[in-house]
Amino acid sequence: MTKATAKLTRRGLLGVMGLGALAGGCASTAPSAFYSLTSADVDSLRGRSSRVQVLVAPPRALKALDTSYIAVVDDGPIYSYYPKSAWADTLPNVVQSKLQETLQNTGRLRGVGLPGDGLLIDYQLQTEIRAFELQVSGNRGVVEISARVVNDRNGRTVATKVFRAETPAGSSSVDKAVEAMNRSADRVFAEMAAWTLRNV
Repeated sequence: MTKATAKLTRRGLLGVMGLGALAGGCASTAPSAFYSLTSADVDSLRGRSSRVQVLVAPPRALKALDTSYIAVVDDGPIYSYYPKSAWADTLPNVVQSKLQETLQNTGRLRGVGLPGDGLLIDYQLQTEIRAFELQVSGNRGVVEISARVVNDRNGRTVATKVFRAETPAGSSSVDKAVEAMNRSADRVFAEMAAWTLRNV
């Protein structure tokens, strides 16, 4: 198969799925199904407890991912979105909420909060969403998030790391795509929680 034929085949898959780029970030019809993420399983997490309080800052993301629509990415990258389906909030807000839940569920921190919660913060967890999508090449749910732990008292960066996970979707349906992204996110969130606890 030539490169041109391969690209045509992938674009054909997007057409069969009924996907299209959203002009101006708006869908042609209102979503009829909303999806969220689970907080990662951290019951088996080992390590010391810390008496510090951590702020989960709002994640940054490209405009293509700073939306409530569920992304599908072809080579380019070219972003398209599932029709009539959306995240329960904008993707950065969903990720921020689930990161907070995951850290809280460790039971190892004195407090975990969001901006405006009124906590006396010791550290910030700052993140950037680099990928959160179904990738057509390989039909995989891909999640990649860069993270930085910052000492809130002096603004110094304590540690940085990029977390990435890929999960086969098995199907191009939105249910299977979200399931694959959720499984990838679970791994990323669990690894990020363990890493955060080691650096605060």
